[in-house]
Amino acid sequence: MPQAANNDIGTDPRADALVSAYERAGYGRVTPAILQPAEPFLDLSGEDVRNKIYLTTDAEGREYCLRPDFTIAVSRDYLGSAAAGAPAGFCYLGPIFRQLDNGPGELLQIGIESFGRRDVAAADAEMLSLSLEAAAQYGIAKPDIRMGDVGLFAALIGALDLAPAWKRRLIKDFNRKTSLAQDLERLTLGAMSKRPEYQGVLAALAGSDPKAAHALVTDLLSIAGISTVGGRSVGEIADRFLEQATLGASASLPHETRVLIERFLTIAGDPDEAAADLRALAADAKIDLAGALDLFESRAGFIAARGIDVASIRFSTAFSVGLDYYTGFEFRLHDPAGRVQQPLVAGGRYDDLLTRLGSKTQIPAVGLGAFVGRLVACGDRS
Repeated sequence: MPQAANNDIGTDPRADALVSAYERAGYGRVTPAILQPAEPFLDLSGEDVRNKIYLTTDAEGREYCLRPDFTIAVSRDYLGSAAAGAPAGFCYLGPIFRQLDNGPGELLQIGIESFGRRDVAAADAEMLSLSLEAAAQYGIAKPDIRMGDVGLFAALIGALDLAPAWKRRLIKDFNRKTSLAQDLERLTLGAMSKRPEYQGVLAALAGSDPKAAHALVTDLLSIAGISTVGGRSVGEIADRFLEQATLGASASLPHETRVLIERFLTIAGDPDEAAADLRALAADAKIDLAGALDLFESRAGFIAARGIDVASIRFSTAFSVGLDYYTGFEFRLHDPAGRVQQPLVAGGRYDDLLTRLGSKTQIPAVGLGAFVGRLVACGDRS
């Protein structure tokens, strides 16, 4: 089971009051270990987190890190407990550790992780509502609400006539705006137009048996004495290399398809306005986005039912919090006065994370994380 929390943590009393309120709402309080296996964080986090992890190695060469993120840590503990697979919710209060350009690398965070709820739209709305309550606890009554939905982008890419490898690549790069722009440019120009020095090897592998090609690349890396690069195993490096071979062999992207993707990424406004624009885009392009848009509109309805002004939400199809494991709804709350530039609260949906951590079945999941120091700074100056 996830470990019971130490209630002696010295924090701002408002944070203690908030996590106690989450406990009363049915979220069990937990404290994952501070020292975590590094691999899940290196593999599953976005570049913003991956590049700021505090790493260490034990006597046997295994990599560990100071906990940079609660979501993966709580998810791992949940999967290792008797509750795995069943609906369960947890709350927490404690430090995360990230290398920062300015200031200490230890940030106090309070948050919630909710697993196994099938009422997806309602659960998403609850996370946003609880996030607003966190801001209100610090006297921030009307934070700026910024929202996105990577699920909409995934639905768009899924509906396009693209090679599977390119679909995976574009969705993965959604959190890396520079990479996404480069991918679109590369696809439009034609995958064969700009090739690395090992293009002959890539071309040969592109049409070969996948298992045999994977074995060959893995053997070559092992012979070269390569065991890990950036926390990735030899097998993962081979997968990446073979993906490049597949991408290199793919046809170029028609100009009109690139225009469609770029049109999609310009849609912004409140959720109701965006939904209308997205349905118009789908109709014009003759693609089916109905499932993703129905969920999007249902979520907006549940948000409104919680007394939140949907018209005040700043939605953008290009919005991303930069975490690779997010699969749908994403949001951030910001200081409306702009005194603190970083998000005060952030969260979203990560339905594939538990599977990537070893679950045999998909477990819906959504959560939030509030940065106590930033909330204190804004609240104290309100």
